[in-house]
Amino acid sequence: MSATSPEGRQLQPACQSAPLPAGPGIDVDRAVERAQENLLRLQHPEGYWVGELIVDATLVADMAVFHHWNHSVDPAWERKAINHLFRQQLPDGGWNIYHGGPPEVNATVKAYLALKLAGVPVTDPRMLKAREVALSLGGVPRMNTFSKLYLALVGLFPWKYVPTIPCEVLLIGKWFHVNFWEMSNWSRAMLVPLAIINHFKPTRQVGATIHELYREGYHERDLRLPRDPGMLSWRNFFLALDKLHKFAEHWARLGIHPFRRRALKKAEQWMLERFEGSDGLAAIFPGMLYSRIVLEVLGYAPDSPEVRQVEAQLAMHTHETEDEVRIEPCLSPVWDTAIVAIALRESGLAEDHPALKQSVEWVIGKEIRFRGDWIHKNPTGVEPSGWVFEFENKWNPDVDDTAMVLLALRLVPTDDPAARDAAYRRGLNWMLTFQCKDGGWAAFDKDCTKNILEKVPFADHNAMLDPECADITARILEVLGHEKYPHDHPQVVRALEYLRQQQEPDGTWYGRWGVNYIYGTWQVLRGLQTLGLDMHQDWLLKARDWYESVQHPDGGWGERGNTYDDPVFKGQGPSTASQSAWAVMGLCTFGDPDRPSLRRGIEYLVNTQNEDGSWTEEETTGTGFPKVFYLKYDMYRNAWPLLALATYRHLVHRVNVNGSVRHLRSPLSIRVA
Repeated sequence: MSATSPEGRQLQPACQSAPLPAGPGIDVDRAVERAQENLLRLQHPEGYWVGELIVDATLVADMAVFHHWNHSVDPAWERKAINHLFRQQLPDGGWNIYHGGPPEVNATVKAYLALKLAGVPVTDPRMLKAREVALSLGGVPRMNTFSKLYLALVGLFPWKYVPTIPCEVLLIGKWFHVNFWEMSNWSRAMLVPLAIINHFKPTRQVGATIHELYREGYHERDLRLPRDPGMLSWRNFFLALDKLHKFAEHWARLGIHPFRRRALKKAEQWMLERFEGSDGLAAIFPGMLYSRIVLEVLGYAPDSPEVRQVEAQLAMHTHETEDEVRIEPCLSPVWDTAIVAIALRESGLAEDHPALKQSVEWVIGKEIRFRGDWIHKNPTGVEPSGWVFEFENKWNPDVDDTAMVLLALRLVPTDDPAARDAAYRRGLNWMLTFQCKDGGWAAFDKDCTKNILEKVPFADHNAMLDPECADITARILEVLGHEKYPHDHPQVVRALEYLRQQQEPDGTWYGRWGVNYIYGTWQVLRGLQTLGLDMHQDWLLKARDWYESVQHPDGGWGERGNTYDDPVFKGQGPSTASQSAWAVMGLCTFGDPDRPSLRRGIEYLVNTQNEDGSWTEEETTGTGFPKVFYLKYDMYRNAWPLLALATYRHLVHRVNVNGSVRHLRSPLSIRVA
């Protein structure tokens, strides 16, 4: 049985294996089989896969401080939090935001505060080292706005120096150039509850100070946000506007503010409405935690349905062991399931394998048939569709997950092919309407790129916008390539021009949602090859040459989050399974399985595989918000290498059938049709 496209065309089947004479060297086929067996063991009974999203120490630190604000400290939980924080501490005393990275000021101050509130003496050698690092990074004054607001909740930072987040922004219509819907969806989910918190300023003293984390001692001169040089700049304008907001807030607290009561009510309603059909507000940890604070501030009873719902969602994101607690920022079952299904099918698992059929049926059931918040930036008449990253988040289906799901749906049949094909067609049509003015695609919204929003004082989390990016654009071209879209199709033409403009001089592409140039460059090359471009054009060969220039002596590739701060570090991180897989797949697009760099990459993946079929990966290779927040996808180390090995086997198959490259000289053991 073969899968078919919504138009009735037979979809390209995955390559099936047939024996060839095997040499004495690396056994690619055995590596594939072990990887398949490992992933099949990891499937949940309901049909999905989900790996833990491993992040820095700030989530546990935030929750620990919240419990002190809320007077809900559980000594057993706090002991586990202390253990987690100290295990995350760097040898120099600070805390970083990605594995192998330098200490970061927000993470270091938050962890220090949580430990101090938990009763760890400030004279503890680990605390003394943490204090020294925090001061070397500038201390409390150098923290971002959201961190300072959190400190203000426990009386450790004056509200007068926290940039105002006015809830009246929800009342501004879309006719105004800068309005609520021009912000990224994740910023909206954080700013709405924070605006309510900002109004009530519910400070609760926790019996501690952190004056020792000010470089020159606590003084208000260090608390003001710095202005731009000169008089005329958008930042200076917004800083002046912030003073006006604070003046208005003074009168609002006295009950004299023409719009505040209405704005507060609208903010509350907006937040409560988005509890529905979601794993928490926007299905992300900050939104969940902020909404929990808001519910208490607004007087919701501890046993109210709203409070119970949020606490259940926070618990769902928390992992406790006997001596440690970890918190995930969100959950990734749809994303992980689509990737694993693609890897299993492309690696030769039978199309009617029960695990594959069950996974695709589960994914189909997660289609979002609801007009969510995307309609404000994309008010087309397209039939609602799309998929999300998490279990439930009906307000925010996203383009990238939708593209990945479509790539999975095209490979695997179901017992109800009509339902699958209808979902595929709806998802494809929905996704295509999100192309932005410059030809690219973004994650959640369309043309969410008004840079003026990055100048507002509370925009220092580097995530106010949802700009289009090369990796998502190329993944959509990969989908369109499988759909045989012609190169002169208007949307394809604009997307190709966008990718040409985004290419770096050295041939790479920036990776917005994965670390970093290794990720972005792979996805562009894969998308363009699937679309049918001639991969031997000079501008594409530059990308191949770059991959080869940064390949490590062990045959692998690696990169860290420091490339977002300075591209000079491109390709210099320790080799990882996921990034090596991306590079291998990038090199496969050039059609030569005998190329030494590609062969060495395959050998690296096979040689580093564990006996159980998994790979070990300590590095952080996922990106949340560049320079601010990173993610280690635990499923990446198991899924991407399998897809890379499968992609290589497909290439060997094509070469043996078509004879376009000389016969492999390698001793790699590979079975091909």
